[in-house]
Amino acid sequence: MKFLRYGEAGAERPGLLDRDGRIRDLSDHIDDLRGAVLGDLAALSGLDPASLPLVEGAPRLGPPVAGTGKMICIGLNYADHAAESGMAVPPEPVIFMKATSAICGPDDPIVIPRGSEKTDWEVELAVIIGKTAKYVGEAEAMDHVAGFAIANDVSERAFQAERQGQWTKGKSCDNFGQIGPWLVTPDEVADPQALAMWLKVNGETRQNGSTATMVYKVPFLIHYLSQFMSLHPGDVISTGTPPGVGMGMKPPRYLKAGDVVELGIEGLGSQRQDVVAD
Repeated sequence: MKFLRYGEAGAERPGLLDRDGRIRDLSDHIDDLRGAVLGDLAALSGLDPASLPLVEGAPRLGPPVAGTGKMICIGLNYADHAAESGMAVPPEPVIFMKATSAICGPDDPIVIPRGSEKTDWEVELAVIIGKTAKYVGEAEAMDHVAGFAIANDVSERAFQAERQGQWTKGKSCDNFGQIGPWLVTPDEVADPQALAMWLKVNGETRQNGSTATMVYKVPFLIHYLSQFMSLHPGDVISTGTPPGVGMGMKPPRYLKAGDVVELGIEGLGSQRQDVVAD
């Protein structure tokens, strides 16, 4: 199933996508896509989408999960991206946090922060946790997944690398975390390690990769992270990006106001963002 949240920021309602690509409202069945609901989405599989209220028009889509306590990002998780960044593949996953205030809807604008000269893009596979995970093994890791989504891990490279090397401040600016359009349940994703992914800027392809080249795979990442912290329903793991980011181009190329970014992952939909200045 493909779940979503629609409406104005802060007032989103839960919904799902029917087989004809139309939004159906779920408000009579769940309050929101958060907490315990995420661990039992299968309970909604018996609903006939045609019996749910049809949402007319084309409302704004919000992030497809609410109540995210942590957005955990994995750095340098594609060998070819590490190479273009001039860094070695790490012997263990590099993890950093993106402030949850950066999270926004899939088509919400990318906002270039004041003083930025190096705002960059990163298409990533996001894993949304459905059940609490603590000290889990790889074999049972996927039992804790509510679904998958697209994330744009927008990054300000100077803030990230030239301001005492603290990645979080280059990753956490407002609207630096577009997620969605949908939360796609695992039964609709045959193999999360075999998904084509792409990103374009102003119609020009910048990233064209696959989750197949991920260094540390999804089950291992869930297992690994759960050794250090509990993963709770609604937490998001953004699993890294393939090559083609602006920082890796020669010369580097970064976003500017007026640009348009489009990105997608096979089976998970697509995003479109206008770039604006703060």
